[in-house]
Amino acid sequence: MKKVIHLAVLLWMGLSANAMLSQTQQAATTASKSENSSGAKSSDEVQASNVAPDYVIGADDTLHISVWKEPDLTETLPVRPDGKISMPLLNDITAAGLTPLQLRDTITDRLKKYIADPRVTVVVTGMNSRRIFVTGEVTHTGPMTLLPHMTMLQALAQAGFTQFANPKAIYLLRTESGKQKKLPFNYKEVVKGNHPEQNIELRPGDTIVVP
Repeated sequence: MKKVIHLAVLLWMGLSANAMLSQTQQAATTASKSENSSGAKSSDEVQASNVAPDYVIGADDTLHISVWKEPDLTETLPVRPDGKISMPLLNDITAAGLTPLQLRDTITDRLKKYIADPRVTVVVTGMNSRRIFVTGEVTHTGPMTLLPHMTMLQALAQAGFTQFANPKAIYLLRTESGKQKKLPFNYKEVVKGNHPEQNIELRPGDTIVVP
């Protein structure tokens, strides 16, 4: 059975190499740009222990998928812009929109056709789809991993202010239905307990500007 799986993997790799080449190059380019802009790979990658159980996988995330005692099926994969990943034997699998446990169950069910009692593990190693951006008079400018239920105040605490920052004039840029909105945030007032409605929960793609 091992030989059959190995031969099937080799055949699949040969047939799909050309189709996957451009997608792999695109994913690699995206990852390279992200790493260069952040200055450190660790800012893009989040250890599995920091990923909430209900985290929803998105495009550009990086997944490590392992199948017990099946090294040919164990690999680290980027989620393509179309939300799918490609695996030997299984071809394309939709990953975006699923939690790691849901994706694990999907892969397990499909592998049962080829392997008896497959044991699959799915780990999110790069939460690249959930990012916000912080710019202006902050110590750490650029992309920031969006943690579950992160608020404006929490993001600014992580970014830090420079000595020239104007904490009373901060604002958030958010795009909704194709239109950009500008939401004010007065740091001085919020930390005093005033205007709690300004301390909103952030969404992927939000940009915080600190004048």
